[in-house]
Amino acid sequence: MYQKIEHLIASWKTSTPWTNVYGLARSIIALSSMLTLIVNKPEILFKPSSASNDFPICETGYSAFCFAQNDYGSLNIIRWIFIILLFIVAIGWRPRITGILHWYVAYSMQASMVVIDGGEQAAAVISFLLLPITLTDPRKWHWSINENRFNPGIYSKIIAYVSYFFIRLQVAVIYFHSTVAKLKNSEWIDGTAVYYYSREKTVGFNTFFDQITHGIIGSPLVVIPTWGTLLVQIVIFCSLFAPRKQWKTIFIIAVSMHEIFALMLGLISFSMVMTGILILYLVPIDSVFGKLFAGNSKTKFKKMEEEVV
Repeated sequence: MYQKIEHLIASWKTSTPWTNVYGLARSIIALSSMLTLIVNKPEILFKPSSASNDFPICETGYSAFCFAQNDYGSLNIIRWIFIILLFIVAIGWRPRITGILHWYVAYSMQASMVVIDGGEQAAAVISFLLLPITLTDPRKWHWSINENRFNPGIYSKIIAYVSYFFIRLQVAVIYFHSTVAKLKNSEWIDGTAVYYYSREKTVGFNTFFDQITHGIIGSPLVVIPTWGTLLVQIVIFCSLFAPRKQWKTIFIIAVSMHEIFALMLGLISFSMVMTGILILYLVPIDSVFGKLFAGNSKTKFKKMEEEVV
């Protein structure tokens, strides 16, 4: 057991978790939150509810939006401040600073907004679990990939890699819980759940997609997308135990599923968040995107790094 731990730590000495892989994931998650705030006015994001006439409800928690409770003008100012902060996160500047800001913005959105689809909760949790990685990241930009320029030490690497493990564990739990929760409903068991989702008033198919999918959704073939969703989700969970060589294939399948959700159900911000999370889950954090998808990209990324640093 001790030998395995020593071997693992020794492998961490020769690699780095601070690459453009986790940088891209942060940017996508931040962009999702930023777009949500840009396209929605405060009157949509914050409303009185059946529980209280106050907006947002601030009996517990420390959301920044609570400083402007019941005041749409002040809520709008905070909204634009958050948009600027999320833009800074997305461009990748100073992860050590923006990592904390990203988490607090994501937490405030999750705690205060009433129009949420699950992506805000996931963004808040993952941005929190990313803190040990961002706080130990010595780079000026999270796009930088020249490993020889940065040597933060083995203890920082251990903190970052352990945090990365818990992020992967959390993502696996999200998909496992989602699968188990669906299996409690008879519509998922009998294969008709997608039919009802497609006709739901808030996220159902529009006229165009309803017409082109009617032959499947309105027939017994609806079991294919229904059970297919369950199958993909359980495969994503099981990839926690899969070898790295299988991750790329599962990643393509998982992202494709969420892009279908975005296109057909309008869950754009949710799908963006989950895409960022899947990058953390199914793309090795110590790899470089230039090496993964283009053999001659390394030089190009180094030139890019020299320009931004």
